Amino acid sequence: MPSRRGGGGGGASERSPLLTYRLLSSASMDAEPPGPGAGARKLPTFLGVVVPTLLSMFSVVLFLRLGFVVGQAGLYQAIGMFVVAYFIIGMTVLSVCAISTNGALDAGGAYYMISRALGPEFGGSIGIMFFLANVCGSALYILGLVEAVVDDFGVPGEGRAGSGVHVLPSGYWFELLYGTVLLLLCLLVCLVGAGIYAKATFLIFVIVMGVLGTVFLSFFLVHPHNVKVPNIEGNNTVFLNASFTGFRLSTLKGNLLAAYSVDYTTGNVMSFSTVFAVMFNGCTGIMAGSNMSGDLKRPSYSIPRGTIIAVIFTYVVYNLLAFLLSCTCDRLLLQRDYGFLKNINIWAPLVTIGVYCSTLSAAMSNLIGASRILYALAKDDLFGKALAPAKRTSSSGNPWAAVVLSWLLVQLVLFSGKLNTIAAVVTIFFLLVYATVDLACLALEWASAPNFRPTFRYFTWHTCVLGIAGCAVMIFLISPIYASASMAFMIVLLLALHYLSPSSSWGYISQALIFHQVRKYLLMLDIRKEHVKFWRPQVLLMVRNPRTSLQLISFINDLKKSGLYVLGHVELDDLDSLPADPLPAQSDSWLQLVDRLNIKAFVNLTLSDSVRHGTQQLLFISGLGGMRPNTIALGFYDNRTSEDCLSQHPAFSSNEDTAWLNFPPVWDSANRKRLSSREYVAIIADAVKMRRNVLLARSFDDLKLPQELGWRAQPLIDVWPINLLRPDSARYVDTCSLFLLQMACVLAMTRAWRRARLRLFLCVESGTRPRSQEDKLRQLLKDLRILADIHTVPWDNVVALHWHSRKEAANDNALNFPGNVACVSDDYLSAVNQLILQQSSAPTVRFLYLPRPPADTSLYVRYLEQLEALTRGLGPTLLVHGVNAVTSTEL
Repeated sequence: MPSRRGGGGGGASERSPLLTYRLLSSASMDAEPPGPGAGARKLPTFLGVVVPTLLSMFSVVLFLRLGFVVGQAGLYQAIGMFVVAYFIIGMTVLSVCAISTNGALDAGGAYYMISRALGPEFGGSIGIMFFLANVCGSALYILGLVEAVVDDFGVPGEGRAGSGVHVLPSGYWFELLYGTVLLLLCLLVCLVGAGIYAKATFLIFVIVMGVLGTVFLSFFLVHPHNVKVPNIEGNNTVFLNASFTGFRLSTLKGNLLAAYSVDYTTGNVMSFSTVFAVMFNGCTGIMAGSNMSGDLKRPSYSIPRGTIIAVIFTYVVYNLLAFLLSCTCDRLLLQRDYGFLKNINIWAPLVTIGVYCSTLSAAMSNLIGASRILYALAKDDLFGKALAPAKRTSSSGNPWAAVVLSWLLVQLVLFSGKLNTIAAVVTIFFLLVYATVDLACLALEWASAPNFRPTFRYFTWHTCVLGIAGCAVMIFLISPIYASASMAFMIVLLLALHYLSPSSSWGYISQALIFHQVRKYLLMLDIRKEHVKFWRPQVLLMVRNPRTSLQLISFINDLKKSGLYVLGHVELDDLDSLPADPLPAQSDSWLQLVDRLNIKAFVNLTLSDSVRHGTQQLLFISGLGGMRPNTIALGFYDNRTSEDCLSQHPAFSSNEDTAWLNFPPVWDSANRKRLSSREYVAIIADAVKMRRNVLLARSFDDLKLPQELGWRAQPLIDVWPINLLRPDSARYVDTCSLFLLQMACVLAMTRAWRRARLRLFLCVESGTRPRSQEDKLRQLLKDLRILADIHTVPWDNVVALHWHSRKEAANDNALNFPGNVACVSDDYLSAVNQLILQQSSAPTVRFLYLPRPPADTSLYVRYLEQLEALTRGLGPTLLVHGVNAVTSTEL
């Protein structure tokens, strides 16, 4: 503990000119308003804003540290410091005024502003830091007051001498006792009620203004004289004669320029940055008025006017006092005696009274502020049951439980004695709060939300950025290490609240900012500039009931490859017969399902008289700008019995009741088709006409995703890139085949399927040269940068069945697809099905070529029957039809 030196030093603590000044920092006066809940708003602008803000910005720095700043930096640099410091806080004042005039303010001060503007994550993290800063600030002020009292009234000992009544014993335990007694006094005032605190604040304001008036008068009334100041020589302290010269031009000239020297209490050499950090603490505390919002008659009127008046008044006083000190006190007096104002005042005890009152007021204000912040945090339930006891209030609305908890924490901090190690962190915490207020105002301005209409308009996003930059510079100027640690602590709190805190109804500024940016970039996403090199799947998956489609939903989420993914659902009903639109009530269940499955998908619901018309609507309207689905995925149309997979899914616990998802039970619609087979094929035909690629997924209830197979198992993706329904004209290089290859490759590129092996099956006849076909296909895969194993499959017997059926078709005029000269028989389809089963031993998923639906709608049923026969018993199978070129061999 630094020794206290006598000889006119007196006053509050004579500790490090950096840490002790932070101890006496007026920033801690940013107290929460009295009466967080009940009670009429009755405070006018002067009592509610001007008085607390003035006391906060003056504090004891006005009496004990301003001379030090002028003595070290000189008048020119001191005035420059004031300009820079007030420019920084002025930018923050503009942000405070803007937010405070943008709606009704409740009790909560800076925490309330930040949490309601930036959301619970920022609000909670800054709220905790603001609370801790107020707790530590209250303890710092109590210790400063104790040291000032012991300096004036303690029994003389080593390192302390001087005149006065020295009756109080000193030492660690005695000083802890004095601090506990003073803290109990603050506790009693806070427990009795905020009304007494408001009256005490006004009384302290009168005393401080009176003392300040005597200080100004003393420059004109007190005669020049010498003052003894301490000087350290080795291990001894000697006293030098310094002069109060009165108004002299020579004194002013001697104080104009900087003369940084060794601080007489610590032995550290001062510099511009250290002195500026000391001075800046006397300029903070700008939120004391806004924190009284819960008790102001007209918060939106009083806060901007009262805060600006207080800031201008303190700026004028600081500059005027600095000029008077430069004209009347020699540099030795300014540098060597923090409490020299006592020795040049018309009545010395007045300055001591001012110091005591300011320090006690600051300690009391911080205790009230800490309790109100704690109460607001508890009331918002951001930390669950951990802060539940702090919600308790008295019949008048005084949060006595929060006051007691805050008092206990302050008392614990007092046991540490000297708080030099955390004094810098306290100031940094306050500056982080100010920077976050600027950030909140900046976010609201950038979001361009229509409801951000502050009546205070003298701000722009530029002022917000300057405020943030200024606070950031000051934070790192004070202590880079503590600044980094404090910001890391804030980030940890922010992340913890992001993942653990419940959702709030305050609104999330992140959503407004995201909307603003997404809209801007969507306008920049020009579909005319699309290129095949940058194509990606954007899938609309039509889902009847998610309870039966969870595996398919997860599979398509993997298949989209960072593209757009939309879950579509058609609700069959007539809006004319309904009292209101039923879809908003259902959308919440879909969104909760998306969150629980951890998939990146949008939800698009529509109301229609048929599934086909509803699907057309979704194909027309889904997406926005350049982000529109280019592919539609459907479950296969068959008579397979559906099972409810919701309770068995890993995202849901086995015994969890999923009725809250509000999806109909499977048995309710298991045996009732919502569309006919003809309508189902018509949906496929509609999609092709609309230039959408089509995916038909069959048996995906049996799909085992890679994460379910285990890390040792290797997923297999089998690809048959040939139109098996047209063996006479089958090609491997048409648009649909290349699209099928692309989709299989995209699946293998995703993180979950990265270990999968791609197997490509090449069907050859004995009359052809299989080696030549394989080489061509291998070269194609090389050009497309697709890694796959090629398997040659002889299928002479299968093709023979096809040609036999063709002869019969010529005789019997059998069914043919328009443009398809082949007649595909059931025997041929069965043979192809068996060929696929023989060549592939239970792969994870198969990709098959999906032919285009026939133009003749009367053939729709037969088309679907052929697809069913082709894929019967194949397990998870994806039928793929592509209508656009999606591959490129160019760089």
